[in-house]
Amino acid sequence: MSMLQIGGILILVSFYGAYFMKMLFQRKKGIKTNQIGKGKKDSVTLLVERALGVLTVLIVFFELGSILNGGHWYFNNFIRTAGIFAAAAGVVIFIIAMWTMRDSWRAGIPDQEDTRMITEGIYKYSRNPAFLGFDLMYLGILIAFFNPVLLAVTVCTVLVLHLQILQEEKYLEIVVGEEYLVYKQITGRYFCFF
Repeated sequence: MSMLQIGGILILVSFYGAYFMKMLFQRKKGIKTNQIGKGKKDSVTLLVERALGVLTVLIVFFELGSILNGGHWYFNNFIRTAGIFAAAAGVVIFIIAMWTMRDSWRAGIPDQEDTRMITEGIYKYSRNPAFLGFDLMYLGILIAFFNPVLLAVTVCTVLVLHLQILQEEKYLEIVVGEEYLVYKQITGRYFCFF
């Protein structure tokens, strides 16, 4: 197994380990973290969340298969290493976003809970740093272990993540109101300048 493959596996373990540890810690506090595709939501939101739930599980298998396969015949080692660094940056951004949200972090739109808007820390620079972390991790793994099937799954997953962001933004505009609209004007969806 190459160093790139070991790096890819460590990235997946770190990313999903952090995700599930956060869910476990919140469950111990009585917080229902996973709200994807659950509850009374409009049909579009439910469809997007259910697609997101399926794709974010499927992509793990395609990523792992691509890592184990090596993907070495598409890009040179410099580009593949850049992909590993992008994926690692995604993991770090995702963990910082979860840490900043503390117990306000949820997967999916909450059905009947009050939502506390977070605008400090990494959320000063991105309205959606957790999603940015997902995207960077997915795209980095794609670059490092490229194959056409992983490309298709990654594009679909990133697209559905973006649709989820749009659903969450509509939700926050309704629930939080003016405070969110002001935040939206001064903070980019993905980066401070975008």
